Amino acid sequence: MQNVCMNLKSTKTDADGGMSKEDCLEATSKLAEKVGKLQELLFATGDTPLLIVLQGRDTSGKDGTIRHLLTFMNAQSTRVEPFKVPTPIELSRDFLWRVHSKVPGKGETVIFNRSHYEDVLVVRVHDLVPEKTWRKRYDHINNFEQLLMDSGAIILKFMLHISKEEQEQRLLEREQDASKSWKLSVGDWKERQFWDDYTAAYEDVLSECSTESAPWHVVPSDDKWYRNYVITKAIYEAMKPHEDRWTTKLKELGTTMTAELEEFRNTLEKA
Repeated sequence: MQNVCMNLKSTKTDADGGMSKEDCLEATSKLAEKVGKLQELLFATGDTPLLIVLQGRDTSGKDGTIRHLLTFMNAQSTRVEPFKVPTPIELSRDFLWRVHSKVPGKGETVIFNRSHYEDVLVVRVHDLVPEKTWRKRYDHINNFEQLLMDSGAIILKFMLHISKEEQEQRLLEREQDASKSWKLSVGDWKERQFWDDYTAAYEDVLSECSTESAPWHVVPSDDKWYRNYVITKAIYEAMKPHEDRWTTKLKELGTTMTAELEEFRNTLEKA
């Protein structure tokens, strides 16, 4: 996993960790299988929420990452929450109001496609609120995430980092591929004019809201196969330390349920 770097311009977007595509795909497949088993334990024990936050520029691969994760995550316990332009009702409340109701419950996994960080990114770039307002939100976000972690949640935050050249290529591919034409938006091209402004905004987010318990992971995303590997590996490494506790809890639960079943059968035999 690449360490968070506050200077995105010097952070590679096409890193491959020294792996070939073939080896990377194989490693990702093995990690995905392990994550799937760990998520089953998370779901069965029902005491740990898992929140995965995906942020990135247009075309950086948030949708593709979600498709990848859903190939091995438990459909019963996984939910995707996209955050689009706030509604009038949402705008009439504090900026975290719409977010809090979407976080995962115990035993549940939720993937945020964009998130509460839009309120210190797009809001800042387009001057939608005064600077004195959005600057205070860093502390609000850190406190909000700490509240979730104090309630037992695992939080993983990924910034999908692509180059301006790669973004242009992906936007042009959408125009040429009929199967991707539904993604076409003039807004994506307009947002490219604010590339440097978004870079500065992301750098501040990484600096202000990367805590020891909920660090930001900057994911080189020019190559989708490496992006998927890095994210899958990070999820596995975050869940693995909980495996013994989850397994122990399930064994204890199994012992209790077995005793109750035996007691019920004995009651039937005596009847």
